[in-house]
Amino acid sequence: MVVEEGLEYGPAKRRALKQLALPARTALPDNEELEDAVREYIAVFCADTQPTELAALRELALTWMQRLADFRPYLAGAVWHGTATRLSDIYIQLFCDDPKSAEIALIEHNVDYEPRTVTGFTGGSVEALSLSSLCQPLNETIGVHLMVYDHDDLRGALRPDAKGRKPRGDLAAVHKLLSTPSGV
Repeated sequence: MVVEEGLEYGPAKRRALKQLALPARTALPDNEELEDAVREYIAVFCADTQPTELAALRELALTWMQRLADFRPYLAGAVWHGTATRLSDIYIQLFCDDPKSAEIALIEHNVDYEPRTVTGFTGGSVEALSLSSLCQPLNETIGVHLMVYDHDDLRGALRPDAKGRKPRGDLAAVHKLLSTPSGV
């Protein structure tokens, strides 16, 4: 479901419970285990297409990060971690001095977006500005979600995850990923 339908981990787990008719409190794999399974699936079934799709998504993410450079953008999610396919959305985290400034910038540039509130990486509520953007190499419209954080949240955002990896990357890190042959 994650690879073939572009579902995020949480919704995929909930749908799996429903499809298997399991109780809601059934123990499920954590996100790290799920990511490992997604990587295995991609290696077996998508090895011929996924690297090109991932590179195209990272290029599109880089375009939006450059447009929003004033708001300290960091790429996160499947596009950052290398498990994205053409069905994956792009998640960019912005760390702003003024949380409304990113939204104002979109308005000034006539970008259509949908504001909503979601749970952020800190566990609290954050504003998400969701838009659609054409990814020409894939000939697909991709969801781009801009998560707006306070500048002070950046301090805790750069701690390595349980596998010792950076959970997100800035413009320079995304440039580096795109210039690395393996893209990992």
